[in-house]
Formats: sequence, C-alpha cells, structure tokens
Amino acid sequence: MKEKYYITTAIPYTSSKPHFGNAFEVIMTDAIARYKRQRGYDVFFMTGSDEHGKKIEEKAEEAGLTPKEYIDGVTKQLKQIWDSMNTTYDKFIRTTDDYHEKAVADIFQKFYDQGDIYKGVYEGWYCKPDEAFYNDSEIVDGKCPECGRPLERTKKEEAYYFRMSKYADWLIQYIEDHPDFIQPEGRKKEMLNNFLLVKGGLQDLCVTRSTFKWGIPVPFDKKHVIYVWLDALSNYITGLGYDPANKEQPERFKKYWPADHHIIGKDIARFHTIYWPIFLKALGLPLPKTIFAHPWFNFGQDKMSKSRGNVIYADELAEKITTDGVRYYALAEMPYASDGSITYENVILRYNNDLANTLGNLVKRSVDMCRKYFGGVIPNPGGEEGTDPELKSAVKCAVQAFMANMDTLHIADAISEVMTALRRANKYIDETTPWVLAKDENGRERLQTVIYNLLEAIRICAVLLQPIIPETSDKIFAQLGTDLTSYDSIEFGSLVPGTVCGESFILFSRIDEKAFFESLPAKDEPADKKAEPPEKLPEIKFDDFMNVELRSAKVVECEKVEKSKKLLKLKLDLGYETRQVVSGIASCYTPDDLIGKKVIVVANLAPAKLCGVESQGMILASGEEKIRVVFLSDDTPLGERIR
Repeated sequence: MKEKYYITTAIPYTSSKPHFGNAFEVIMTDAIARYKRQRGYDVFFMTGSDEHGKKIEEKAEEAGLTPKEYIDGVTKQLKQIWDSMNTTYDKFIRTTDDYHEKAVADIFQKFYDQGDIYKGVYEGWYCKPDEAFYNDSEIVDGKCPECGRPLERTKKEEAYYFRMSKYADWLIQYIEDHPDFIQPEGRKKEMLNNFLLVKGGLQDLCVTRSTFKWGIPVPFDKKHVIYVWLDALSNYITGLGYDPANKEQPERFKKYWPADHHIIGKDIARFHTIYWPIFLKALGLPLPKTIFAHPWFNFGQDKMSKSRGNVIYADELAEKITTDGVRYYALAEMPYASDGSITYENVILRYNNDLANTLGNLVKRSVDMCRKYFGGVIPNPGGEEGTDPELKSAVKCAVQAFMANMDTLHIADAISEVMTALRRANKYIDETTPWVLAKDENGRERLQTVIYNLLEAIRICAVLLQPIIPETSDKIFAQLGTDLTSYDSIEFGSLVPGTVCGESFILFSRIDEKAFFESLPAKDEPADKKAEPPEKLPEIKFDDFMNVELRSAKVVECEKVEKSKKLLKLKLDLGYETRQVVSGIASCYTPDDLIGKKVIVVANLAPAKLCGVESQGMILASGEEKIRVVFLSDDTPLGERIR
C-alpha cells in the first residue's frame, strides 16, 4: 500500500487578485506534490480560499455587491490563476462551504464547553490587511509588527477569548522536542523569542468580533462572528471531512491527517505555528509534521504592493514566457530561507540562459543530430572512453542531489543540480565534436555512443524536471520518442536503442529584451512622482565626507534584540576583523533576509548602546517608513573602502 502524503497551501484571502508572490506558494506546493507522486506516495494536495472577514465586507460594499457575490468573483479568478499555473490540487476548499462553516461552529462550541473559550472585553490594535489583533507591547510605532502598515485602534467591544496561555508551556516544549516542526530554523527562533518566551508570556487570543457580520456566527451568541483565523486555520481538517460533532471521523480524515507539510508564507507563521497547534491540542488531534514558512518574492528589493505599482501577476507573465517559464523562475529563483527577487530583467536573463540555451538548445541539437546521423533511431552505444564517465557521473550526482534537496524542500538547490548536469552535457558536445565523428566512418561507433549518452542524459534530467516544468518534460519525452518517464528508469542506460525519436522543435524561443519591454503596458505615473524636494542639510566640505570611514562587510550572524521590536543585532565580517552592529531595521528585514549579504558599515562611528546592546558602527540604509538596506554585489572584497 502506498504511503500517504498530505500537503497544503495557506488559503489566500479573497480580497483582490493574487500577485506573483502569492502564486509562488501554490507552484511550490504543486512541485512537491508532483515529486511525491513520482516517488510513489498517495498524495492529497489541498488549497483554497479564505472568504470571511471585515475587509471583504467593506470591499463588497464599495463594489455594490453582497459579500458572497464579491468573493465568488475573486475566488473564480483565483482558481483560474491556480489552474493556469498547471497545479494539480486534489481539493479546493472555500471557507463559505456549508460543511466547513458547520464544522467551525461545532469546533467553537466544543472549545467553549470545555472551558477553553471565555467572554471578555477587547480593546487594542487591529491590522485590517492581516486580520490580526495586537497588544500595546507588540506594536512598532503604531504600526503592524508583521506588515508595517498602520493599525486601527479598536473601541471597547464584547468579545470571546481563547485561553492560549493555558497551552503555552506545552507548545514551547513540543517545539523543542520536535526540531523539524517549524522550518526554516530561523522561523522557529523567531516564534519562540518574539511570542512564546517574551515577558508576560503568550496572551489569550480574541476569537470573535461583533462590529461586522460577514463571518460564521457563534452558535450560542449570534451577535458575534468567529474571528477569521480560527475559521481559516480549521480548513486543513474540515477539508478532509473532520467534524467535531461526530465520534467516528470519515476515512479520508483518518487516512491523511496529520498533514505532512503546511506550506505558508513567513508573514503568517505566528498563526500557523502558535495558534493552530494549540487549537489542534485542544481538539485532541495530532499536529502536522512540518510547517514550512517560505520567504517572500520581492520586486527587486521591495515587497510587492499595488500602491507602489510594482506588482507582477503570474498569469500575465505566463502570456510572455509560458506557464513553465513562470514555474521555473519561481522555483529556481526563491532561496530556501531568504527572500527571492523578481524583476523583468532577471526573468529574461534566467529564461534565456537556463531554458532557451542550457536546456532548449541542448535538446534541439541532440535530437537533430540523432535524426541527421541515424535517421531518428536512437543508436546502440559502444564502450566508455574519453569524458563519458564524467557525463554519467554528473547525471548520477544530479539524481541523488535532486532527490535529497526535494525531500528537504530546497527546491532551488534541486533545480541547480539538474542545470549543472545539463551544462555538463552541453560541454560534452564540445568535447566529443559529433560533427567531426560523422565525417569519418571509423568514428561511427564512437558517434553512436556520444548521441546515445546525450539523449539519455537529457531523458533523465527531464524525469527530474517533471515536477518543475511538467509540460516541457512531456515535450522532451515526445521528442525522444520514449515512455520511460518514471524514477524506475532513472538509472543511466535505461533508454532503449532502436527507439524512434519524434520531430524536433524549439522548446523555448529566446526573448528579445527590447521587444519584451516595449510590449509591456504603459504604467501610470505614481502619485508621488512630483513630490516636494526634501529639506536639505547644510553643505559639508570634501574633507568632512572623507572623515567618514565606509567599509564593505558581510553579515555572518543576525538575531533580534530582546525587548525590542525594531532592533536587529548583526555580526559583521570586515575581512580584517569582526564587529557587532545594532540596526533598527527589524520592521522590514528578518535575520534570514540579511545573513550572507554584503553591506556598507560606518566603521569609525563611536560605539553606542541600544537597549543595552553595544553597537560598533552603523549600516547604510534608505527610507523611513520602508527601510531599504544598501546591499553590495557578492564579488565586493571585504573591508574595501567605500568612497
């Protein structure tokens, strides 16, 4: 019997069209699900939409629609984008589905009956975009500690609370005992240090609102609706049929729960790694095996934002570079722990280099040579010689490394291993010069071996790339005329001589950068294009500037400063020494965003203490509300003077 594997995305909030960063999550989850199916698992992959809350109620009113009419439109668009990305989810759940609403109401009732929910009064801070409440101690300059946007000060209102504090010690111990529960490692430290181990401990959670109506009513108090996070998080079990009112759960739930992986964005890690485990503990259910909080896709260095006009949509980009082009960029460009970046320039560069040149050109040349020299019939290879062992070793290493990286969700690293093997195959062509061998009858047997080795290397790499670029892999198999597409055939030499190749064709046409940018729709000038010039500081002399010693440095360690929401403590390597710098950038950067990056440090600034921590310098950054650290290129020498 196949081993089960249950994987989920977070369910996006249906307030507006999802951008490229949102689409990355479902593409990533789909790649993992496809890979697990290839490896023989019985996979259940669920995604969906979060459809309740105050923001939706307001958006619907602005549009002159009922909330249900509004979300039906947005959810339809969401599903169309998910489908256009060729994702293979097994279930799409909506939190307005009747079975989900009933189960959530019953969960609330169960919590209340067992004393986990009590009535109180709420007054505090509310982040409407994130649907999140915050205490005075959690906010940063009146702004949301997660997204940095302004918070609303709520009036006193009657509300129901969940006794989170009751389960805090248990959760801390559980996280310590299960080191793989929260990934990457930096997220675990962040959750423990910022929310669970803070002074005063974990606060009880407000789980109802009475100032709007678009939500699931509390069963015994209809003037309250259930707060969106208790509602939304429950989808992971209600989508499997879980019903707290029934003693015997359905077969699907018993088969697939607990989840093997929840794939979520780092901005909602707190809700999934603190609130959700506690809800499950209170229900008497096992916890998911791993919660992976992936980084963000930024537009350049900035978070995507409609207000900044820097949003890219996956479905629109696919019209220019194909669906597989979008999938490849998303998966190859996103690091495991630090934020990824998308710009049109980078998209074109990676598409042309990796897909058009390294992969596409290799396939076209190899199949064309097979058709030209052997009439399209895959030849019988002879004995090994020359660089044959190196090519085979590169492919074998790619197989092993690809699987190891996919098993640990290091998808970009997995793809990199395959591209290394493909580049080795391209080099193999240059080394063996098939066109020269073809001119000499004595080179016929060697030519057979070379062409066979090329086609087999391509086939094995196509097997590996199926979860990443599935349509392209199918096209490669068609050109090779083979149905050997599974891991059972991953051993080099499985390709059957005598197989007839199909027609060769171009997989990816190179993008002309100038034509690409000319095809983009014109953007309206931003509202702040003609902003007032900033107040100027007094002029300084050249010698004054030269007295500031700016040096290049690499961030080798980074962590948050205890008792501060704003400060990060960085350990910098200047090449000739290391030093500690404290910087007020925690609202815009996590430690994972910075480790390994090269920055500019004011090296001759007098030491100072911030929150009791000594700072031996200052790193350069721009902006006030949105802070942007000045990063240097990777090839900048450490300790170099910046002038």
